Amino acid sequence: MDAKLEPEIHLEVQRYYGETLETSSDLKTNACCTESELPEHVKAALAEVHDEVKARYYGCGFVIPEALAGARILDLGCGAGQDCYLLSKMVGPRGRIVGVDMTPEQLAVARRHREYHADKFGHDTSNVEFIEGNIEHLENLGLDDASFDLIVSNCVVNLATDKEAVLENAYRLLRPGGEFHFADIYADRRVPSVLKQDPVLYGECLAGAMYWNDFLNTAKSAGFADPRLVDDRPVTVTDPALVERLGGLVFYSATYSLFRLAGLEPACEDYGQTVEYRGTVDYCPERLVLDKHHVFETGKQVRVCGNTYKMLAESRFSAHFRYSGEGDRHYGIFPGCGHTLPFAAGEAVESGGSCC
Repeated sequence: MDAKLEPEIHLEVQRYYGETLETSSDLKTNACCTESELPEHVKAALAEVHDEVKARYYGCGFVIPEALAGARILDLGCGAGQDCYLLSKMVGPRGRIVGVDMTPEQLAVARRHREYHADKFGHDTSNVEFIEGNIEHLENLGLDDASFDLIVSNCVVNLATDKEAVLENAYRLLRPGGEFHFADIYADRRVPSVLKQDPVLYGECLAGAMYWNDFLNTAKSAGFADPRLVDDRPVTVTDPALVERLGGLVFYSATYSLFRLAGLEPACEDYGQTVEYRGTVDYCPERLVLDKHHVFETGKQVRVCGNTYKMLAESRFSAHFRYSGEGDRHYGIFPGCGHTLPFAAGEAVESGGSCC
């Protein structure tokens, strides 16, 4: 993007989310709309979130992963705070949530309900903090390197004009074994420059969407060697004028999981290693979902590639699995591993995984 346009885009995004949109019903697409079937424990927590916070929610996916007790979490582009408050419930009183957003009107809504949610969730004091700032310049916010177990974001990275900076800072702020778990909008090709100057298309999370393959390469360059697709769905544009302007571009809402782990390989390599889920993650006694192609049933031993083994053994999931295999013998590429279009390319596997 032309550097001269960046301040203008930032101002337009602030106006769109601070003034133009009053509730989620004002949107012209279903991009910023979470359609995932929420787990029952999240539905219960959502029922306790203040109505004003829920009315100003513009997320496009589900960014509440598992095994969060006691975690320190950063929410990039937190808006009015719905995801922050859901995460506040999940981490419990020992955890901590920090939300960052550049829109004062959204932050005002989020901040005035801190004590309300602390009381609802049974916390002595609020474990949520909100900071005004630009997610492209996290280095200016006084956040310590390697200080977060998890970073989340919900339909906001596409609004950034410098997405490389967002990903690089996310990697820097995560602890080793930490995860950037976020939902966003992606395009099936590169969005033409002329569309990126349209404030409505940008505010609707379309004009700033990355071409999916550019995203994968950018994530890898930032240090996230093996991006994992967790969930995806097509985006519907309901405004006929916008459909005409987009000229056949196809968009997807997708959730990705990016781990900060040393030693991840570009391909899925087989080292004869197996894992067995112990059924000990809260709310997941029977099965645990790592990503779209890795679902682990309790008590079932599953052979996995070296990257998946590290994602479990060296992350917050480590205590919830049994592990076997030293990883000192290489058996070649993991069976079934191949490169495909990531979105709508197949359903999640029953258990374990053959495509990493």
